[in-house]
Amino acid sequence: MSFLNLTHTLLFSILEDKVSDQFVLELIWERLGYQPSKSDPDSWVTGPSTEVYWGTSFPKAPEFIADRKAAIHLTRSIPKQYKQLLKQKLHFSGYPIKELNPRKTRRAIAVSWLLAWIEQNKLGLNRK
Repeated sequence: MSFLNLTHTLLFSILEDKVSDQFVLELIWERLGYQPSKSDPDSWVTGPSTEVYWGTSFPKAPEFIADRKAAIHLTRSIPKQYKQLLKQKLHFSGYPIKELNPRKTRRAIAVSWLLAWIEQNKLGLNRK
C-alpha cells in the first residue's frame, strides 16, 4: 500500500495546527487499514488490512482528536520503546501550559503514533 510520505515538516504542521483534523485522522486511518466507505466516502470503515483489535473496538474509523476514548486507545497502542519519539526525533518538549488543551494533546498523540509507525516500519523521517 502506498501512503503519503511522513516528513519532519508535515509532522510539525500537525503539531502547529496547520493542517485539518480530518487530514490528520486520514493519515492514521489509512495506516490502520481503514478505508473510505463505498456508500459514503466521507465515512471510513474497516478494510481487509485493519487489525482485529481496531476493527472490533472501532468498526467505523475512530475520531482520535475529538474522542477521548479513541485517543486513549491510540496512546496505548504505541509500544513503550517509541513513547519518547516526539522528543527524540522532533525535539518537541510539549506545548506551553497556557496553550495546552485536549485537542492539542490529541494532535501530539497522533504525531507520536505516526512516529512509532515510521519506526516500526523501518522508514526514515525526511526533513521535507
